Amino acid sequence: MQDSLDIALVRVDNRLVHGQILEAWVPFLKASCIVVADDQVASDFFRETVIRMAVPSKVRVVISGVAEFAENNAFRRGSGPSTIVLFSTVSAAWTAYRLGFRFDKLNIGNIYNEECRLCCTQSVLLSDGDIRDITGLRNAGVQIELWRVPREKPIDLFEIVRSMGS
Repeated sequence: MQDSLDIALVRVDNRLVHGQILEAWVPFLKASCIVVADDQVASDFFRETVIRMAVPSKVRVVISGVAEFAENNAFRRGSGPSTIVLFSTVSAAWTAYRLGFRFDKLNIGNIYNEECRLCCTQSVLLSDGDIRDITGLRNAGVQIELWRVPREKPIDLFEIVRSMGS
């Protein structure tokens, strides 16, 4: 997919495409393209079809495995369609970053984890692996923010961590 993309948002949300994306983020960012970078969806025709059916026809949908996406795309601003890139896990975002997809901000919308070590908000429950990957991204210079929908104020994840004394 070596198109030029104007990356407006890079987000981790285990739900991928859902109401908050379609009803809040797409209009707010005037996005005309959604990229789902997820190995499971890319290899599951049914899940891919459901996602494509959920997205309005005026919004282009690209579904790709994480490595394939990372190796064929770079972070760009100001050229091409306004694009939202969705990962289902922090691990996938960190893998894409390490493989060459560079971004300066990561939006965390929803992470549900049964192995929760750190509960940041009701919708962001981080495991040890999530914390390790987020720390790697932060050390690489990526700003990590919790931001469910545009009408709310983004919160720096590490401000929460500091306030919890972790």
